[in-house]
Amino acid sequence: MSDRERDWDFYLRTVSNSARDSNFANDPASDPSLLHAVKKLCDFCKQEKSSEDLVARVYPHINKLFQRSIASISQSSSSNGILLLVILQFFLDFGDVVLHDADPSLRTFFRSCLSREFADPVVAKATLEFLNVNKNKLLVSFPNLLPQFFPLLLKLIAWNGEKLEKLFLKVFPGLVSSGSFLPLFPSLVDLPILVVALEKVERSSGSLIGSSIASIQKSTAPEMLLALMDEAYTGSTIGDGGGDSESEDSSTIDVADPLFLELLKDENDGLAERHWTSPGVAAVLQAAVHSPRSDRLKQILNMAHRFLDVYFAIALHDANNSLICALIPILMTRNSTLFPDKNYMYEVRRRLLEFMLAAFQRSPDFIALLKKPIIDRLGEAYDSPEKTELALQLCWAVGEHGGGGGSHKDVARELFESLELLLYENLSSSRLGLRQDSAVNSDNRNIRKSSQSRLLCFVITAIAKLATYHRELLPRARVALGKVARSRISDSRVWRRARDYLGLMDEPAICLSVLGPSRHSQEHRHFPGIVNWNEGSTKMIAHIPFYILGEQEGPPFHDFSFSDILPKR
Repeated sequence: MSDRERDWDFYLRTVSNSARDSNFANDPASDPSLLHAVKKLCDFCKQEKSSEDLVARVYPHINKLFQRSIASISQSSSSNGILLLVILQFFLDFGDVVLHDADPSLRTFFRSCLSREFADPVVAKATLEFLNVNKNKLLVSFPNLLPQFFPLLLKLIAWNGEKLEKLFLKVFPGLVSSGSFLPLFPSLVDLPILVVALEKVERSSGSLIGSSIASIQKSTAPEMLLALMDEAYTGSTIGDGGGDSESEDSSTIDVADPLFLELLKDENDGLAERHWTSPGVAAVLQAAVHSPRSDRLKQILNMAHRFLDVYFAIALHDANNSLICALIPILMTRNSTLFPDKNYMYEVRRRLLEFMLAAFQRSPDFIALLKKPIIDRLGEAYDSPEKTELALQLCWAVGEHGGGGGSHKDVARELFESLELLLYENLSSSRLGLRQDSAVNSDNRNIRKSSQSRLLCFVITAIAKLATYHRELLPRARVALGKVARSRISDSRVWRRARDYLGLMDEPAICLSVLGPSRHSQEHRHFPGIVNWNEGSTKMIAHIPFYILGEQEGPPFHDFSFSDILPKR
């Protein structure tokens, strides 16, 4: 017998003994030689040219070992993750030979093992390496596996931080599918809050390794999550602050608010409403502004927007229009509801708005389909600075894409009316921040005034563009812009812009080029920024206000007529 055959027999006996009743039967992972033996047997099967016989001999023992390891996890004091990953690799490599369907085994690993050991850095890294090595096979043979367990994988990266970011980003595209696309977005946005929740669980119950957080039962006290997060943010104790508060805190792991369960779940069960807008939660989140950040929280605040970059890139490249259209109202809602960290909010909001505008550019029909949420957001334009910025971007999109296109005239009219209302509301000095309010200092008043004037400029532009695209709106647009031009409100940018647009409207061909749709369409056959000179003799007149386009005051500097240089038909 050769050395190779002796080694084979030795390793096979080791696995066979562990798979049967033995000293390690109740905890196979406690045998330090077992992992080495399984790895060697897998190597033998890969190296042999005629390996089918070897695979057939070793498979029953490895399969039984897998079942025993899973059964012993709850009583095991050792980590089972690495051993189970090696066995799963064997199932993926040789499942076709022994007719073994790896899907139930993979799901069992996620539910029974990874849910308990995701906080173990060794198991977490090995899991991501395993998923990365096998990602092509997993996507083809088991396309629903990673999308189903994306909450568990997000817990893994949230807890282990930047050292596993590169590996996670390689696996991340596999988490996105039609079933996970919508629920994945709020989970990514709420990664910082997930870290806060996990750290609270660790403080109240000890190490996260070896215990399944998903087994927490729903609380009968809806305020429990607020108390948990309040302690995480402010350091205050739960309860009345008495001497037994520590014992009260240690018992909170067994009960939780439904929102707490939603954050800490292991599997994707669809899009669930997250009540971050309630006054209690908003107050708790605001308390985080003045609280110290843990290293883990700092890392996830830096990573989350990079995950969103990949998510949005996949969305624009692979997602169908129905999913993207359904995502946009969620973006609008979450734009004002984020973890209260200044840099984090800036990075996330910038990406949300950029994606939303890119989606409208890709499918202008979305504006018509999403008329109701757009009008609602325009009505909230002055509730907060972030809602003002969202309304501003929506005004730009509505004007740029003609309210959804020429086939949506009724929608365009309703959007135009909402813009009119927003404009007329702000012609009063109080809306522009001109009222002397002693409760608001000068700096804040100036910031508010500048922000609202900027929004007004966008509203005026959207009105002018909509009227250029939908000519039946021109009379109303002239009335609206005329009121602004005559108002002489303190910010000259606003009334001058209104005056300039009124001048452009008197020159149809130039107006269509400057304010018309950015896309070539059947209704308007032109390219942005290019005047159709062939129509000059019928649609232009001599006093073309180039001085308006150059923002110069005074009379035009030309004294010729276009009828002198354009041929007449």
